[in-house]
Amino acid sequence: MKKSIRTFLKRPTKDNSNRSANPAIIRASTILFDSMQELYAHEKKIKKNQKVTHYSYGRYGSSTTIQLENILKELEEAFHVFLTGTGFGGVALAIMSLCRPGDEILVSDNVYGPTKEISEKLLKEFNVNAIFYDPDSFNDLKNKVTKRTKLILVENPGSNTFEFQDLSKIVKFAKRKKIFTFLDNTWGTPLYLKPLKLGFDMSFSSATKYFSGHSDAMGGSLAVNKKVFKQVMFFYKLSGYRMSADEAYLIIRGLRTLDTRLKKHYENTKIVINFLKKQKKIKEILYPYKPSSKNFKLWKKYYSGATGLLSVVIKSKKKSSVIKFVNSLELFGIGYSWGGFESLAILQELRSKKKDEYIQGRNYFRFKNDEHIVRLHIGLEDPTDLINDLRRSLRYIK
Repeated sequence: MKKSIRTFLKRPTKDNSNRSANPAIIRASTILFDSMQELYAHEKKIKKNQKVTHYSYGRYGSSTTIQLENILKELEEAFHVFLTGTGFGGVALAIMSLCRPGDEILVSDNVYGPTKEISEKLLKEFNVNAIFYDPDSFNDLKNKVTKRTKLILVENPGSNTFEFQDLSKIVKFAKRKKIFTFLDNTWGTPLYLKPLKLGFDMSFSSATKYFSGHSDAMGGSLAVNKKVFKQVMFFYKLSGYRMSADEAYLIIRGLRTLDTRLKKHYENTKIVINFLKKQKKIKEILYPYKPSSKNFKLWKKYYSGATGLLSVVIKSKKKSSVIKFVNSLELFGIGYSWGGFESLAILQELRSKKKDEYIQGRNYFRFKNDEHIVRLHIGLEDPTDLINDLRRSLRYIK
C-alpha cells in the first residue's frame, strides 16, 4: 500500500530485536566483521551507495544514524544524505567537498552569517574567491558568473530578510554553465520544497531547527544527487563531520511530528501577522503574506507550505527602545537558533562589520538608520497569548 509522506514519518523506524516502537541508540567506534572478506565486501557496498544497516567504522556513523539517513533520503528524494554534528557542518561539508584553489563561489548576499564568514574569510586563505550577488536580481547573478565559478550557493528565503528567489531560473542557468548548485532549505524543509527535484545538486537543512523541533539537539543534513555523491563522500569520510547516535535518535523523534508541528507554526504565524500588520510601529513584515508581492508569488510558485520564522522592520530613532521591546517580551525567549516549540525574538544587527562577529552586513538590502530588524520565531503557544505579549511590549518603542 502506497503511503503519504506524513504517514511515512510516523512509521519509519523500530527496534525489532527489543520490540520497541523507537530505534535503538547504537554508539560504536569499532564495527566487527566475521572475516576480512566480509569487511572488504561491505566497504564496496558503502562506496557504491548500496543499502546497508551499519558502516565499516564509527567515524562514518552507526546503525542509528543510518536510520535517520534513510528517513531523510525518502523525504528529500535524494541519492544519499550526509549527516553532520551541527547544522553549519553541512554547509561547510558542501563547500569544502567541491571547491579547490583557483575556484570561485557565487553566494547569495542574504545567507546565514557563518555561511558568509566561511565564504568571505576562510575560503580566501585557500585561494577560493567568494562573490556575493543581489538575491533580488537574477541578472546580477548571471553577470557575476565567470569561467572559474564552481558553485552557486543559495539560501531561500534569505536569512533574516526573507527574500525569495526564482529557483528554477538559477538551476537552469547553472546547468547550462556546468556549475554546481546548493540550496539552504532550512526555512521551508523538504516537507514543503524538494530542491533536488527542482534540479539542485545539494539540498541542505539544519536539523537543529524544525527536524529536531525540541531545542535539544544539533545536526545538519546534506542531501545530494548522484553527480556530487563521490566528491562529498570523499571529504565526509576524511573530515569526521559525522552526527552522534544520540543526536540522530532525538532528530528521528522530532521528525515523527514534523508535519503536525509545521502546520501549527504556520497557523499561529498567520494569526500573529494579522495583528502585526495593523501596528503603526511596525513598518514592514518580512514574510510571504501579501498576495500581490513578488516574494509571495515566488513562495507560492515553489512551496507547498510555510513555517514560523519571520522578521519585522521597526521604525524608531531610539535603538534602546527596540531593545526594551525585545527584553520586555515574556513569552518570546531571547536566543539564537529557532525551529523549536517555543517562540523567540532577537534584534538582528545586520549593519555590524566588527571583526569578532559573524559577517552579517548586507550589500544590497537597504534600510535606514532609524529602522531595525527584529526576527521572530512563532512557536506552538496559544497565539492569543503571543499577541497580548507583543501588544504589551510594543508600547516601549519610541
